[in-house]
Amino acid sequence: MIYARRGTGKTLLALSIGYATASGGNVLGWRAPKPRKVLYIDGEMLAGPMQQRLALIVSGAEAEPAPGMLNLITPDLQKGFMPDLATVGGQSALAEVIPDGTQLIIVDSLSSLVRGEGRENEAESWIPVADWALSQRVAGRSVLFLHHAGKGGQQRGTSKREDLLESVLVLRPPADHQPQAGARFEVHIEKSRGVCPNLQPLEAQLETTVDGAGVVWAFKPITESQAERIRSLAASGMPKSEIAEELHVARSTVYRTLERLEKEK
Repeated sequence: MIYARRGTGKTLLALSIGYATASGGNVLGWRAPKPRKVLYIDGEMLAGPMQQRLALIVSGAEAEPAPGMLNLITPDLQKGFMPDLATVGGQSALAEVIPDGTQLIIVDSLSSLVRGEGRENEAESWIPVADWALSQRVAGRSVLFLHHAGKGGQQRGTSKREDLLESVLVLRPPADHQPQAGARFEVHIEKSRGVCPNLQPLEAQLETTVDGAGVVWAFKPITESQAERIRSLAASGMPKSEIAEELHVARSTVYRTLERLEKEK
């Protein structure tokens, strides 16, 4: 699962993950060893905006998927309603359109594709979805769920979901982020069940390519990004205590970072 507040950039990241998986490319330093067929199901966005975002990712990518390796389902391309994966009928409808050989299904998002008759906050409403996800695992498919965070920053609804999941990533805006700056967030790994035990938190930002035709993800360890912000704020004359408050870190972290930066001059 990847979850974040609305507008953080999780769909852009998930599209990048789907494209990298389908093409054998990389995203945020994680590489697909070989191309795998991907099905991306979006329950909210129409095909036009999705294709526009994907076109930017394609223009900035190092590799291109073979035909049929990346498949999209959006609400406006369907005859009826999008399937509800909390129901047997919805699961059956989806099973009929999963392309042969699919190895990754991206579900964007739980709030639109797991409606569960309005019982999002009840643990039992997750049981049929968990059974469906396990059936995909048995069939040799991975599932990436996208989900919204609540006002407190935690994922909405029951925490029972995490019992099934191998990995849980949360995207959080940096303390100094401005909405007009576009997709920029910190990637924190809340759970990683033996998949990539050495994953470190990152700061990622979507940047325009040199030719202006596409976008690429720039990323660096959060510790490096934090040091740069501490250096910048200190150079502006901000007191160390205010820097700590601004960046939501301990004052000792600010002092140690500035001491290290001074020695490195």
